[in-house]
Amino acid sequence: MRLDDILLRLADLPEPSRRGAPESPAARAAPRGDHDLNPDLYDPASPLRDAAVLVPIVNRGDELTIILTRRSKDLPDHPGQISFPGGRIDPGDAGPEAAALREAEEEVGLSRDRVSLAGRLDSYVVRTGYCVIPVIGLVTPPLTLQAEAGEVDEIFEVPLTFFLDRANRQTHSRVFHGKTRYFYAYPFGDYFIWGATAGMLSNLVEVLEDRDLLSS
Repeated sequence: MRLDDILLRLADLPEPSRRGAPESPAARAAPRGDHDLNPDLYDPASPLRDAAVLVPIVNRGDELTIILTRRSKDLPDHPGQISFPGGRIDPGDAGPEAAALREAEEEVGLSRDRVSLAGRLDSYVVRTGYCVIPVIGLVTPPLTLQAEAGEVDEIFEVPLTFFLDRANRQTHSRVFHGKTRYFYAYPFGDYFIWGATAGMLSNLVEVLEDRDLLSS
């Protein structure tokens, strides 16, 4: 898939994919989230905190890759899991894009001048009470990345084509608080990419497939 094809598709993201963070739970009409496979997890009246992540797509010339991180095992939330750089939207942030760029600089040392923002995926609600806005950033090398001590244990890249191959998306389940919960997963070598990150990656695949770009 050519970078120009991806830019074309991302420039035409439909609503609500280009919307800002909703102002109230009532405005979060039918968001995506952990409830996609577990409908009982979503309560539209539940208060949610706004967060943003950067979905960094790197143009390596011969291929496109996605930057991911392995969270520190010492973190209280989601220790050791695979994620995009990101976090809560702070009062001083101008919006989800500013928060995603700030967090990417802090967590992996990705300079914002290497990132061209291309739009947003659908908001994603996680069971821990966050409404996450995934912001797509097209990243131009050269890059000098540095993991933030105490937050990130590892930075790695996965070819975009791996996620575009639907055979690589799996559905798994675990018993959590006495109930069986289902989630998407992309096993990649020694990395098990699952949960919210896998859900957002599935959304990205849907966006890129929408115009039959895989035939380009």
